[in-house]
Amino acid sequence: MNIITPTADGSNTLYNETIGEHYHSKHGALQESKHVFIDAGLKFVSADRSEISILEVGFGTGLNFILSFEYCQANHIKLNYTSLEAFPLTSEVIEQTGYSAYVPEGIWSDFITNYPNALKAPQKLTALCTLEIPHTTLAEYQTDQKFDLIYYDAFSVQHQPEMWSDEIIAHACSFLKPGGTFVTYAITGKLKRAVKASGFTIEKLPGALGKREMLRAVKEM
Repeated sequence: MNIITPTADGSNTLYNETIGEHYHSKHGALQESKHVFIDAGLKFVSADRSEISILEVGFGTGLNFILSFEYCQANHIKLNYTSLEAFPLTSEVIEQTGYSAYVPEGIWSDFITNYPNALKAPQKLTALCTLEIPHTTLAEYQTDQKFDLIYYDAFSVQHQPEMWSDEIIAHACSFLKPGGTFVTYAITGKLKRAVKASGFTIEKLPGALGKREMLRAVKEM
């Protein structure tokens, strides 16, 4: 069961009773998504680009997607967004988050209307945005497509250690193009070694509120 829970910045998150963890930081769901994935990821990668492809590990509530959708629409960037989700939430639960307040009405409407079908096949939300949410685990996911950017937003290693093994990190990194970027809210010595072993240059950045540091890594050309 998922329980709506307020966070310190006034935005809500969900507490997953099965996993025993919140979907976002208790210090602020909105600020974490913006800091880690939009500011350190999307803005970094999309400079001077007219199109970008993103692979997200852990669609969850869709917060990272709607913020990415809004940013790309505002900056006339074509967004091809693929997000893996083994346990998709219902539309009703997602609507209860209140995230519609953080993006223009049209962005939210395009998202929530197309969400159920995006779990089955790619959906063209606008001329500049395509969304696909494969109902699968990262371990089972296979594609020939290569991405510009990975949002790694799995639950923490304390609650989902299998999502942070050397093998699964290498599997995720294999989907990036040369020069592609991997961002996540976490940073540990083990994670840094796993990403570096996959041929990445790693960078420690200031973390979102409540975390000292986060990881950004760029795949060598």
